[in-house]
Amino acid sequence: MSSQPVADMTPIPPDEGTPVSVKIRERIAAARKRFNANDNIAEFIEPGELERLLDEVEVKMQGVLDSLVINTQDDHNTNNTARRVAKMYLNEVFKGRYVQAPPITEFPNAEHLNELMIVGPLTVRSACSHHFCPVMGKIWIGIMPNEHTNVIGLSKYARIVDWVMGRPQIQEEAVVQLADLIMEKTQPDGLAIVMEASHFCMSWRGVRDMDSKMINSVMRGVFLKDSALRREFLSLIPGRN
Repeated sequence: MSSQPVADMTPIPPDEGTPVSVKIRERIAAARKRFNANDNIAEFIEPGELERLLDEVEVKMQGVLDSLVINTQDDHNTNNTARRVAKMYLNEVFKGRYVQAPPITEFPNAEHLNELMIVGPLTVRSACSHHFCPVMGKIWIGIMPNEHTNVIGLSKYARIVDWVMGRPQIQEEAVVQLADLIMEKTQPDGLAIVMEASHFCMSWRGVRDMDSKMINSVMRGVFLKDSALRREFLSLIPGRN
């Protein structure tokens, strides 16, 4: 009797071929968490998936270029633009969405420091969530510690700012997110943050006002209650008197 070929009975995973973005969304939905533009979703991304997400974004970005009627096949300036843009969004300007928070070592306030400390200006590199245009500026952070406050290194403030700002968002919400995180990490008596930034959605498009800037602040704890302390912090910010 002639032998017949044996069918491959290896089971096919039910989600084979499912875009990795869909899998990540399903995990977030199952956890009943939100995934707004300024949310960090790193806990829902499994090892190796960020690379696959980059490939997926590249394909979608190529579709955008095609719809813009740009001949990326023959134009040497744009024939790899889709890949470059995908890498820029996931690995650089929106990195704060896709990676865990930077490691921050906290130390007890052994010397019982209780004087105002100001860190800044720290560079802000972000993007508005309305048009994905750059937001570039500076941040100053004031800390009023107490004997129970955790102390973190100066460079860690810069890392925290870079992580929080590395997402598409609006400036008002970004400063609040930053304040919440620093309060959680340090537990000071008071926290003050001032941010000044230029928004390319105003200078590059729209009204095209090149000199416009937005300044906002967040005050927590004693900075809200003590007007003299608040004035001291604001007076010590270089160029902001």
